[in-house]
Amino acid sequence: MDTVFHLVDIDLIQLALACTVAFLASVMSGIAGYGAGLILPVFLAPLVGVTNVIPMMSMVILLNNFSRVLAFRQNIEWKPAGLILCLGIPGCLLGAWSYTLLSSRWVALLLGLFLLCSVPLRRVLHRSHFRISPVSLCFAGGVFGFINGGMAGTGVILISIMMSAGLQGMALIATDGIIGVVMAITKILLFGSMARLTPELALVGLMVGLCTSPGAFIARKLLAHIPLKIHVWVMEAMVVAGAISLLWQAL
Repeated sequence: MDTVFHLVDIDLIQLALACTVAFLASVMSGIAGYGAGLILPVFLAPLVGVTNVIPMMSMVILLNNFSRVLAFRQNIEWKPAGLILCLGIPGCLLGAWSYTLLSSRWVALLLGLFLLCSVPLRRVLHRSHFRISPVSLCFAGGVFGFINGGMAGTGVILISIMMSAGLQGMALIATDGIIGVVMAITKILLFGSMARLTPELALVGLMVGLCTSPGAFIARKLLAHIPLKIHVWVMEAMVVAGAISLLWQAL
């Protein structure tokens, strides 16, 4: 759980596995709107160290969401995106700054707990039929931004917020993508300014992130044809296993 990452120490087999998982996860997230941020930390933590996961993931998520924006650009709903980002950006900055104050043990503990709780949280939010007002959407964006700033796999929260605002289908996936791009840039700027996203970490993030790029275009073709139930169950199983692994390291 060392905080220092050196490119010369990288395990090429683990890197190849992370790149493969990144591609598959990007297809999943392109279909469901979330998934990459839940699965990838499980494979990236052993590769770069627990405390480096969130800064490096900001690079990966930027490229993953940017490809989704390109694939679904005609379906973006700009008004709800603007409302969420209004307080979401300052919330994200605060959350990312708070993350830099944590030790590696606390990062592993909190990330593991969040991933473990994300499975029942997804189910509860999925069953909710609550409709959110524009003002509430702003405040919900602030809460999401804070959690997103210091955690990975928060896409399930954003998807649930936007569904409550009436978004669905390709509009949901596209709007989630543009919000993800802005949030990722915000985190990159903060982590970079505080030397938590080093050039070596950014390079690995770039390599893994580029592997996610084709996923959104494949997902667009599959979106109308593939059932989500099986991939959701597989994703949840991987998330639970990864969360237990992180908690084991912390404790």
